[in-house]
Amino acid sequence: QVQVVESGGGSVQAGGSLRLSCAASGYGYSYHCVGWFRHAPGKERAGVAASDSDGSTSYADSVKSRITISKDNAKDTLYLQINSLEPEDTAMYYCAADSWGCVGTIAIMTEADFDYWGQGTQVTVLS
Repeated sequence: QVQVVESGGGSVQAGGSLRLSCAASGYGYSYHCVGWFRHAPGKERAGVAASDSDGSTSYADSVKSRITISKDNAKDTLYLQINSLEPEDTAMYYCAADSWGCVGTIAIMTEADFDYWGQGTQVTVLS
């Protein structure tokens, strides 16, 4: 059974950085698609970044200059580095995994494209 667990969230001053982690058990990142979504207050959950089984990555246009996704296959862990944090980045961040490869870039993928979800980790950016 696959379990996805996020960590690394917290409160940070605007301009700071955070690295979120997504650990999975019973799942091999090297063979599947993994994505990060965020759900901000008053907004719909939106895709932020994705990493495909071939090592390719994709990012939402709104944040692509400030974020980097990486993975450690040996640890089955995916990371999301967010730099120059803005108050607008305040949200619950979710990691999601798919049993198959990414069906496209994060710009076109939706929640329905992912089978497994973590409980989320809260990021709060203080102005």
